[in-house]
Amino acid sequence: MTEKEKMLAGKIYDAAEAELKQLRETAHRLSREYNMLDETDEAARAKILEKLVPNAAKSAYLQGPVQFDYGVFTELGENFYANFNLTILDCAPVKVGKNVFIGVNCSLVTPVHPLLSHERHGRPRTDGSVFVPEYAKPIVIGDDCWLASNVTVCGGAVIGNGCVIAAGSVVTGEIPPNSLAGGVPCKVIRTLTEKDSIELKKELW
Repeated sequence: MTEKEKMLAGKIYDAAEAELKQLRETAHRLSREYNMLDETDEAARAKILEKLVPNAAKSAYLQGPVQFDYGVFTELGENFYANFNLTILDCAPVKVGKNVFIGVNCSLVTPVHPLLSHERHGRPRTDGSVFVPEYAKPIVIGDDCWLASNVTVCGGAVIGNGCVIAAGSVVTGEIPPNSLAGGVPCKVIRTLTEKDSIELKKELW
């Protein structure tokens, strides 16, 4: 297996390998170029996104600034919206459904580093040089979700359709569909129902 194949399969891989290094450098450059454009420069932003996140729906909107590790391993569905400061480290596949809203300062992070400190010191390559082992777990976010500000979604997390994740939460596991969830680690608070409709909140109208 190549290092890229190992990475995407959730195996230990060498992130400094040439192909992965080039993919990251390209994504970092495109992220920077996107961030330097005014939001009114729609055509230029769209052109960059086609290269940065080729698996994003054309209706996806990223306010910026953004930071992608690879971009090419992220899928964004129709009517995706992300507010300021979205970070996606897509060392494993990141799949986001349609009609998903993401608030400010949110991060979707798939990499996992060894818990034991000595294992983070590095391992020898065949040529005698050293690499730091890591692996990654995929992230799946279903349709019609809202992640409020400062949410972190960790590798291996699965968020079901129709969920709302409260501000400041850290999602590490599975959140069932139609849940209001929050906390560190994120846990289900309750199921969302029609009683949560803004139509019933007379003070808002």
